[in-house]
Amino acid sequence: MASITPEDAEALANGADLTPQAGILAQYVKDLSFENPNAPASLQGQGQPKLEVSVNVNARAGENDMYEVELRISASARGQGDQALFAVELLYAGLFRLAGAPREAIEPFLLVEAPRILFPFARRVIADAVRDGGFPPLMLDPIDFGGLYIQQLEARRSAGEGGVVGNA
Repeated sequence: MASITPEDAEALANGADLTPQAGILAQYVKDLSFENPNAPASLQGQGQPKLEVSVNVNARAGENDMYEVELRISASARGQGDQALFAVELLYAGLFRLAGAPREAIEPFLLVEAPRILFPFARRVIADAVRDGGFPPLMLDPIDFGGLYIQQLEARRSAGEGGVVGNA
């Protein structure tokens, strides 16, 4: 059980709610790039393209319990003969406020829950960009941010690193 500091006891006596709170203040496209280098020939191809997708999460602390979480998604497709069909890169971010959260809960929230909140919106931006480029929309599969976070924790432990806010 957590001990209550004298400041917390006074705040509670005055009716303050000390329950941890999390909120998303904004979400936005920071950078979006779409390339269709071989158009119009790339739009006439047949067959299933070879897709490559990568995802990276980064979080930065700001002032007043604010954190920016960035979700970077890169995807490219190649057709027959290894011809480049398209490449899309999105840097989608959200501004989160975490008030009263215990220190040990901040990193999991920023690297698991925050990207989980942002992902559906980033997925739509990617799908629309690819569709607007003349291809069928790229519908990314859901991502297990919890699994990625655990892999990152294990990699950090084996490397002897620590820290609260960073990449996943």
